[in-house]
Amino acid sequence: MGPMDDESKDALVSQLVMAIRDVSLVPECRNASKKMYNNLVRRAKLLSPLFEELKDSEEELGDDEARGLESLKVALDSARELLRSINEGSKIFQALQRDKIAGDFQHVTEQIEEALSQIPYDKFDISEEVREQIELVHAQFTRAKGRRDSPDMLLEMDLSFVQKEKNPDPAILERLSEKLHLRNINDLKKESLAIHEMVLSCDGDPGDCYQMMLYLFQKLKDFVLIRNPDAKTSEVEKGLITHRSPVIPDDFRCPISLELMKDPVIVSTGQTYERSCIQKWLDAGHKTCPKTQQTLLHTALTPNFVLKSLIGLWCESNGVELPKKQGSCGKKKLGAGGSDCDQAAINVLIHKLANGNAEQQRAASGEIRLLAKRNADNRVFIAEAGAIPLLVDLLSSTDSRTQEHAVTALLNLSIYEANKGTIVNAGAIPDIVDVLKNGSMEARENAAATLFSLSVVDENKVAIGAAGAIPPLIDLLCHGTPRGKKDAATAIFNLSIYQGNKVRAVRAGIVGPLMRLLKDAGSGMVDEALAILAILAGHQEGKMAIGQSEPVPVLVEVIRTGSPRNRENAAAVLWSLCTGDVQYLRAVRELGAEEVLKELLENGTDRAKRKAGCVLELLQRVDVLVKP
Repeated sequence: MGPMDDESKDALVSQLVMAIRDVSLVPECRNASKKMYNNLVRRAKLLSPLFEELKDSEEELGDDEARGLESLKVALDSARELLRSINEGSKIFQALQRDKIAGDFQHVTEQIEEALSQIPYDKFDISEEVREQIELVHAQFTRAKGRRDSPDMLLEMDLSFVQKEKNPDPAILERLSEKLHLRNINDLKKESLAIHEMVLSCDGDPGDCYQMMLYLFQKLKDFVLIRNPDAKTSEVEKGLITHRSPVIPDDFRCPISLELMKDPVIVSTGQTYERSCIQKWLDAGHKTCPKTQQTLLHTALTPNFVLKSLIGLWCESNGVELPKKQGSCGKKKLGAGGSDCDQAAINVLIHKLANGNAEQQRAASGEIRLLAKRNADNRVFIAEAGAIPLLVDLLSSTDSRTQEHAVTALLNLSIYEANKGTIVNAGAIPDIVDVLKNGSMEARENAAATLFSLSVVDENKVAIGAAGAIPPLIDLLCHGTPRGKKDAATAIFNLSIYQGNKVRAVRAGIVGPLMRLLKDAGSGMVDEALAILAILAGHQEGKMAIGQSEPVPVLVEVIRTGSPRNRENAAAVLWSLCTGDVQYLRAVRELGAEEVLKELLENGTDRAKRKAGCVLELLQRVDVLVKP
């Protein structure tokens, strides 16, 4: 294995930059994991200057450097996923599972420290200042690896007391409410959704602590409602305080019987009914949805687990005993994590995709599109059941709605990482590009979004570019809806990480449209245009094309008035242009941009400061040449 080539290096470093960016942008943590969360974010952000300087370096990476950076990428991906799960997960679960969560943070810390140990900093083309900073960060991770944060003894005591006592002291509940940041109705709604998502992701078996989670949730909910009687609560929640007879929310009633649902299920129109009621309706020979009168595409019934859990919580809160359901289609623990009812519906739809007439295929692809959007389990099972090759075939359909459904279903399926390879192996890329060229506007938008999703895998960037995707993406960027333009820009940016696609984009004429978007503040596309220009400016052909569009005035104006990220990208483009070309330095001087660059040197992002400093240094070197 020889040195890493420029394209591979650019891709790897770009992925590291994106990983650090994602870590830096995570929301503030407000739960029992706050200290571990913030420490990891703070340390990881300090790695950013290393990747920014490597991004600007033109030296190749040797085997040792490449291996070290690959290991660091894997570790940062783990950190990103852990931070996401902490931010989106149940706060009560994290409090009850403190030791496990602490172990997860410790494992990620060890991963990053081990990766940093493998990196030979002395072989990198980086400044002494950055080398010293990375060595300092490495030392911080080494120290953190050897110790765990001391346990929050007060939190442990409060949780223990609440679990043991039937009527806990309100002062303890108040401390828990503050510590877990479950202070109001909105906080409780988010926590409820997080608990339900956790149940769904565990195939209905969330483990031993689930009952305790529900118990603590109820205690905190009661405390918050009593403490905030003026909060905007539903009549049901106010009933907890005034002890009125509970009023059943309309959403919890079956549209047929108007009774509280015990076993809610979803029909193909998306409406929810009590299972026994809708089953009687279907057994009587009806083929329509009772509420909407729409024709049912199939008669499979999908359990509505989220609504069922909400009904259960409501019953517990109001002292209502939920009658045992009568009859069930049963659930099995399946590989895909879905119920056999979900799978029955999907199997019926796939049969129609394969064997149905044009109308049935249109309806079935539309249903699969919705099911694939609903949850991860469906994405797994739909793919395992063989839907992807059938959907790829429908990309060539002459029916525009069928084509829209098929490409959007593939977009939704591609969210699950393993499905990306299945989609590509089914020969989808040329057909998606054809939809991008010739489909309806909605189909073209979703085709662009699908190509972006697939291009996350590096080898797919090459295949997508070779399939001719870039010219129609540029056309969508110029003539699409606001959403279509965003989808096109995102796809073009990601594809252009691969060096060969930079050339394709430039030769397809992308620079002119980007400059027009950059000069039109009302386009809402300035951020995207600058980001793509910054990545194209690193290639000689891109630099030449940008230079022919009189870019300096608008770049200087962005540096003067733009957002921090846009000022950074504008400075990066300006630096590329000025390197080795006196005419652009003369233009910078004539516009009086030195003061703007000096201000950026003082107040910009780290990368912006470096670029501004480089341009100012070039101005000083050729001062004699550029004076009037």
